[in-house]
Amino acid sequence: MSKGRSPGKAVALIAGPTASGKSDLAVELALALAERGRPCLVINADSAQVYRDLAILSARPSAADMRGIEHRLFGEWDGAEACSAADWAARAKREIEDAQIAGLLPILVGGTGLYLRTLLDGIAPVPGIDPEVRRAVRALSVTQAYAALTIEDANRAAQLNPFDTARIARALEVVRSTGRPLAHWQRQRAGGIAEAIDLHPLVLLPERAALYARCDARFARMLDNGAIDEVENLLDRNLPPTLPVMRAIGVAEIAGYLKGEWSRDEARVRGQQATRNYAKRQYTWFRRQPPGDWPRCEFENCSIYDYFERLFV
Repeated sequence: MSKGRSPGKAVALIAGPTASGKSDLAVELALALAERGRPCLVINADSAQVYRDLAILSARPSAADMRGIEHRLFGEWDGAEACSAADWAARAKREIEDAQIAGLLPILVGGTGLYLRTLLDGIAPVPGIDPEVRRAVRALSVTQAYAALTIEDANRAAQLNPFDTARIARALEVVRSTGRPLAHWQRQRAGGIAEAIDLHPLVLLPERAALYARCDARFARMLDNGAIDEVENLLDRNLPPTLPVMRAIGVAEIAGYLKGEWSRDEARVRGQQATRNYAKRQYTWFRRQPPGDWPRCEFENCSIYDYFERLFV
């Protein structure tokens, strides 16, 4: 991600792991700036919250949570349509441009690092994948695909979780179809907006034990407040299991309960564990990947006035 300051128009960014308080802080920032005559618009940067089918399981902000602040790209995609990082970045770029034309300050909020990296730094110009290669790769088990990747692109394999089905398949099909590893194409990223904006970023990294406790409590509330019905409705659509919406945290765990494979309590325990695992991966990514000059807040209560001081001038 770009480290430089840009003379372009201001864009705020609040990022971090799930359940770290990003959405509430974004609204708090928007309300505070609005009081000073600087109206804002919140733009979603979370890969689960883009799906219409996952209002509860993605912890999408409700109308009450939004507190009158306009929100965009929440629930915009139907679950039958995969929203790639490139798809999201193209829409986010338009939303940012439209907001700035309308005199609104865009506030990006989310925890999907790939989305943010694609928007800011651009997308790797990977040529189209040969359909035969794709079919052959997707027919492999994750164990087979990872073993092949360790031979054909060892550097990429070393960076991935051996059970990360989607990323392993992507890396393997790229090297097989193009003859070059994914890293080769990623070094040629183009189309990012980092140099055209004045980015005001903040990464939330609260204490891990407190974060995991919030993950557990939130998943339990989801079960009590409609998540089971949400997954049941999703299963009724008979969507391909490879779609992102079907791989969202909580879907498989609740689906197992609905199919009688385990109890509701077991679904809760599994969902809580999956959420904590996801938060841990996000925590690690946001600690290491964003530029070193991006502020990190490691406290429970982050002062918007301290971290976004330049926006209040």
